[in-house]
Amino acid sequence: MRWKRSRSFIRASTIRLSLSSMARLYARTGRTVPASQESVAIPPCSVPVVAAAPPLYPASAMKLNVLTDEDKFHDECGVFGVFGHTEAANLAYLGIHALQHRGQESAGIASWDGEQIHLHKAMGLVADIFDQQAIAGLPGTVAVGHTRYSTAGQSNLANAQPMVARTPAGQVALAHNGNLVNAEELRAQLADRGALFHGTSDTEVIVHLLAHQREGSIEERIRGALANVRGAYSLLFLTEKGIVAVRDPLGFRPLVLGKLKNGSTVFASETCALDLIEAEYIREIEPGEMVVVDDKGLRTLQKLPPQRAGKCIFELIYFARPDSQVFGRSVYATRKALGKRLAIEAPVEADVVIPVPDSGVAAALGYSEQIGIPYDMGLIRSHYVGRTFIEPSQSIRHFGVKLKLNPVPEVVRGKRVVVVDDSIVRGTTSRKIVKMIRDAGAREVHLRISAPPTRWPCYYGIDTPVRSELIAASHTEKEIAKYVTADSLGYLSRDGMHEAAKAEPRGFCDACFTGEYLVQLTPPETGATPVGEHGPREGKPTGAAENLTVLRN
Repeated sequence: MRWKRSRSFIRASTIRLSLSSMARLYARTGRTVPASQESVAIPPCSVPVVAAAPPLYPASAMKLNVLTDEDKFHDECGVFGVFGHTEAANLAYLGIHALQHRGQESAGIASWDGEQIHLHKAMGLVADIFDQQAIAGLPGTVAVGHTRYSTAGQSNLANAQPMVARTPAGQVALAHNGNLVNAEELRAQLADRGALFHGTSDTEVIVHLLAHQREGSIEERIRGALANVRGAYSLLFLTEKGIVAVRDPLGFRPLVLGKLKNGSTVFASETCALDLIEAEYIREIEPGEMVVVDDKGLRTLQKLPPQRAGKCIFELIYFARPDSQVFGRSVYATRKALGKRLAIEAPVEADVVIPVPDSGVAAALGYSEQIGIPYDMGLIRSHYVGRTFIEPSQSIRHFGVKLKLNPVPEVVRGKRVVVVDDSIVRGTTSRKIVKMIRDAGAREVHLRISAPPTRWPCYYGIDTPVRSELIAASHTEKEIAKYVTADSLGYLSRDGMHEAAKAEPRGFCDACFTGEYLVQLTPPETGATPVGEHGPREGKPTGAAENLTVLRN
């Protein structure tokens, strides 16, 4: 979590000019608008059109943002789209509201009314950004929405999505969940060719690549643009004809297809967004698949043959909402199964099992049921701690965790307590939690983690620290237990995780536990320095899909 922006700093930027009007405005003024002027009506993206280029693999290494303010991982984004409904913007609002857990820095909705794309986006939470007036300014029967947490690019309005541009194939709005590992290389090449970037996100790189495609239908141009990128992407393109949904060949990030009662087509990162609008879940968008919906109906234009997949197992462990179905699995049932397996692998004599809410609840229930120790809510979470709180001084910084969690002395006093959580990143939060429970009167505190030790950074859409800041990368289990001041510490094994989640090893990515990265992070022909403080070549080769570049020994 980033404690950067006070609520007085959060101002909506409503973008309602037609794209042709925006082009005329820029032609007259010849100026760019400073990023800080968030309340000014501005064109969201201005893309020069140049000739198509061959695949781009320059030598510069990708820069990775470092998580500095909270000892938890964050997913990058949630995407939502609806085609063929008279209240498309309203539905998009509800959809991204249901996906708020996937990103709380910014949100936006773009709609198509048959003549132009309308856009409203701002920094902050969905409910704070959109009111009746904002929704009324988004007419049309097609809309895409986005909620963002930045893992690539700075946290500012220029990087908020959807991103809108005029391309040779018409007006396009793009919503992206994931992270491109070669975004900086592509950006450098595009800039050398005269491309002008308004922000720093990898999504804008995709928009420019699309503008470089000069031939074919919009779907063919999208396919050509994506031929240049490597990494994780679940994409929704709002075009002048409909919506194009695309998932990367390994399927790192989830994307599902649904249908409303009136027959309208819906896309979403998770099924919880479908549930809210009473849409029927149809299926997942398959890894490597491109699905199009327009006036001709719903159809698949591209589908790669079955191959090694790389679905992010941390979606099941932590990111997705418990009431969602992700990768064909119930998130809640999976987390409960992880807790049960954890109880088998790391049992302990105790009096009560408590979760670290909210992500540890299902695993703690499973642990309790399996081991036969009573479950209780020994920690209460405040749901009113926003991302905009600023800690005023170092002297009271230790209150940060207590803002979110507070122990219940009646539950833990005089007892041997098992605390179940989903992960330990730096260990700082776990240490504070253990101390709080001891201060509340617990006799013993045993920490149990429903996943293996997190030893490696993620480069596929999760905001993780560099490897030197991951406590499990350089410390043993016993050393970590001593640091967090727990009487004992137990992790779930990798095999236990896969078995409990019914996750076949060749179908999921678990690089954050193993270092076995599925997509190479630096161009093989350049010999460039690997990405991050400790590059991916410290990991192991994985035998990923034949048509993907993988790590070499």
